[in-house]
Amino acid sequence: MEEKIKEALSSFDEEIKQVTDEQSLESLRIKFLGRKGLFAELFEEFKALPKEEKPKYGQFLNRTKSDCQKRYDELVKSFEKRKKKSKDEFDVSLPGRRNPVGTKHILTQTLDEIKSIFVKLGFSVHQGPELESDHYNFEMLNFPPDHPARDMQDTFFVTKDFVLRTHTSPVQIRLMESKKPPLRAIMPGKVYRNEAISAKSYCLFHQVEGLYVDENVTFAELKSTLVSFIKQFYGEDVKYRFRSSFFPFTEPSAEVDIWWQPEGKEGRWLEILGCGMVDPNVLENVGIDSEKFTGYAFGMGVERIAMLKYGIDDIRLFFDNDRRFLIQF
Repeated sequence: MEEKIKEALSSFDEEIKQVTDEQSLESLRIKFLGRKGLFAELFEEFKALPKEEKPKYGQFLNRTKSDCQKRYDELVKSFEKRKKKSKDEFDVSLPGRRNPVGTKHILTQTLDEIKSIFVKLGFSVHQGPELESDHYNFEMLNFPPDHPARDMQDTFFVTKDFVLRTHTSPVQIRLMESKKPPLRAIMPGKVYRNEAISAKSYCLFHQVEGLYVDENVTFAELKSTLVSFIKQFYGEDVKYRFRSSFFPFTEPSAEVDIWWQPEGKEGRWLEILGCGMVDPNVLENVGIDSEKFTGYAFGMGVERIAMLKYGIDDIRLFFDNDRRFLIQF
């Protein structure tokens, strides 16, 4: 029994010197200290010894096994310390890791570009409340009491007299009430419509409206301003057209279309904005002499403008917060 214990110790001494990694360390444990290892076999043999021999060999076996276990544990700590040290070390010559930086939402980018163009054309920027009174949202803009836009199917009524604004035109009224002509401004902001959500419509969208009031303002000036914007935004080669339309607060009124032709698909005309000369009744409502002053107004949906420019076919993508969509811009 004594010789077997000495042989086990000698074998352990040789093999522990050959341990170079965690895999060989684990192999050493299994071979000598595991439940079916060499020392476990020796303890099984020890049980079969005569009673008078057990004290002699028991102490030797326990001492040898404890010594091997201690040396094994020290080696484990050494590997753990080495591993931790390698994690803490780094090559100072390597380039630093850049933190990911977000970008502006595509709607914000589009809105910024629109504002930048009109500011260069001499327009100032004004904003107003999203919760608006019927007085400013409809009445002052020449909407008769029975106009369809007052219907619950189109408008979110908060109370009988207050709505979530359906356009940013109320800001035009507030501006004309507070300042005297000449006025040249755009009004960006969120607007709300009680519409079924689909690929082409949403209950919330963004709008930019414009207003110019002064003496002798003409439709030709309106047209030249919008053509200048269209070419700056979509490029000099863009095809556009003006066609007659109707809005309660402008007369005459028109809609502007651009020719849209996705790759591999048939082209078609798509409306991008509405415009017209400010109705004299609207000017009189805010105390501006319609005999002396004239003006034009226009309004465009930011989502529609962005969809046409970037080939986006579903308005819901703007609001889904899907990173796969957002990182494209």
